[in-house]
Amino acid sequence: MSDLRADEATGTDSEDNDSIMAEVSQVLPAEQGTTAPDPHALGLELPDDRNDAIALLLSEVATARGDATAYLDDLKRVAADFDNSRKRSQRDQAVMHERATEKVVEGLLPVLDTFDAALATEANTEVEKQLYSGMINTRSQLLSALEAAGLEVIPTFGESFDPEIHEPAGAPAGSGQLFVSQELRRGYRLNGKVVRAALVVLEGKE
Repeated sequence: MSDLRADEATGTDSEDNDSIMAEVSQVLPAEQGTTAPDPHALGLELPDDRNDAIALLLSEVATARGDATAYLDDLKRVAADFDNSRKRSQRDQAVMHERATEKVVEGLLPVLDTFDAALATEANTEVEKQLYSGMINTRSQLLSALEAAGLEVIPTFGESFDPEIHEPAGAPAGSGQLFVSQELRRGYRLNGKVVRAALVVLEGKE
């Protein structure tokens, strides 16, 4: 007889919980086609009073939402830190690549100067003409490779004097506005940055 009462009591508690969950489902409707989860599976012990049970569930939902918001904020901060770190790494790599390229190019400028000096001479014999032609081709290939890396020749002859890109050799002849009348050594820019100013002779024009 006592076992029967216990079974009846258990059945009553189960019915009460089902009734409470049904009311909660009306307050916080689940998605269509889903059923309310078992409170015990969620680690919840619902009080017998319906209002207390609903209040408990609402409190749990609020806590869960607060935790989810905190986790989301943490995730956003981690993602932002990772993105900033990635951008810094890319900037550092770009700077390192730029410096390495600049160092290599600067080391090859004397080679271009040697070619320029050699090509300034006149070839007389057939052998000299062949060597001259070979030097022209070699210099052209070297300059093309450097231009692909961002190297460009600074304009000189006939240009207005610009102290940012022109280095004057001695005092200018004449007076008035200064122009470049002669180039003594070529100047170069690398990706817009002056790596060597052009050594020039200046002339003033009224």
